[in-house]
Amino acid sequence: MRRLLGAGGTVVAVALLALTACRPESAPSGFTLVFLGRSPAARVGPLSWAPDPDHSQLVSFDSALHVVRTIADPRLATPMAVAALHGRLLVTERTGEAVVFDTAGKPVREWVSPFPASLYATGGGADRIVAARSPYLVQFVGEDGSQPLLWLLDTLGRPTHGLGVIHVPEVVYLAQLANAGAVALGQDGSIYFAPLVRDEILKLDANGATVWRTQRGLFRAEPDPHFLPPKGREIRVAHALVNIAVSVGPDGRLYALGAEDSAATRLRLDVLDPASGRIVTTRALGTRATAVAVDRRGTIRVLDPDRLLAQIPTRGRELFTPAFALPDLGGKPVRLEDYRGKVTLVNFWASWCAPCREEFPHMAELYSEFRRADFDIAAISDDVSGSKMREFVREFRPPFPILVGGGRMKAAYHYRGLPYSVLLDRKGRIIERIFGFGGEAEFRHLREIIAREIDADATARR
Repeated sequence: MRRLLGAGGTVVAVALLALTACRPESAPSGFTLVFLGRSPAARVGPLSWAPDPDHSQLVSFDSALHVVRTIADPRLATPMAVAALHGRLLVTERTGEAVVFDTAGKPVREWVSPFPASLYATGGGADRIVAARSPYLVQFVGEDGSQPLLWLLDTLGRPTHGLGVIHVPEVVYLAQLANAGAVALGQDGSIYFAPLVRDEILKLDANGATVWRTQRGLFRAEPDPHFLPPKGREIRVAHALVNIAVSVGPDGRLYALGAEDSAATRLRLDVLDPASGRIVTTRALGTRATAVAVDRRGTIRVLDPDRLLAQIPTRGRELFTPAFALPDLGGKPVRLEDYRGKVTLVNFWASWCAPCREEFPHMAELYSEFRRADFDIAAISDDVSGSKMREFVREFRPPFPILVGGGRMKAAYHYRGLPYSVLLDRKGRIIERIFGFGGEAEFRHLREIIAREIDADATARR
């Protein structure tokens, strides 16, 4: 249900997936989750928090690795990493923005990415935050050799100063890919950086100087990424995925989630001594995704991420809010309440959104497949320009109602990007949120859910 290529094909998204050790006295008992899927998790208080990007939520686990709580919010479109910040949750979105939540699920603030897409880590003091180029979304953006490898941020997400300089390959548009990587912070303020496409892990001091560099010896030679001949409109790049995520465990050691093969279909776990960079143990995981938990003695548990997430209890549906009251194209006011009694797809779109253009024909087809007494669509334009909105409508001639949001919808509903849809039941409660446009597979899924919801209502009335 999520596009991994940006509009126009200009974006490459990388879809990812006991030994003696330093043991901080303050480390919690039980297990701390360090990775879930292909993403880093974080401990805040007694719980481990991890992103669940496939379900657009955060999940917390206790020290026995039982699910305790989940957080879902329109701001959480595709969360890719969690870090602890002042007892709160600093969440990296796939697009590179950051959003801070408290552990009750209340959003505190957001900030924009200092790079085209960023990954955030915290540690080494309450106010130390570092941003790296995201290994989860890599863009073709040319950079020169004066750009920093990492940014240090203040607690409002503002860059304060850069560390190191990037490596610029012969084709400068591959600089983002060559310099993207996983990042973690030690309690002493040290920075661990693991490039996505190079077989190395670096420890940097607080000033950005290299303390040690560790390699696994995976490749005899490591050339820079390079473009391959295109296939149609597809942009192809030759590169090997090496490092996926890094995290400092409760035992003080560095855990690196990497790949045994160039496409990262078989993951491996390397555990490093933080003082020397020596690899103290390696495990071949052999899967595309994993869950790794560690206790303060350095005992490692490798688990099935799907089984962990299967513990999440089924929750009651929440009402879609705030309720809208917007004019249609003729100026007639339309309210959310007008759709009560029908399964309704509320869709947010804009004329400048390329995926929205692809999505509209699918919505028109979906609209025609169900009776109006059972199903409806409220397509809300977030265009600021009324003329461009109407030009879009003239081009596509949608059979469903168009409502005029006037550029105010993102501030009201806090979605991460367009298109954004919410499927509601007959009582106006949320069945499912849909971020982006996922093509025919997404609409097949929608048809099944809508039909099932209509049938369940019909059965209940008998």
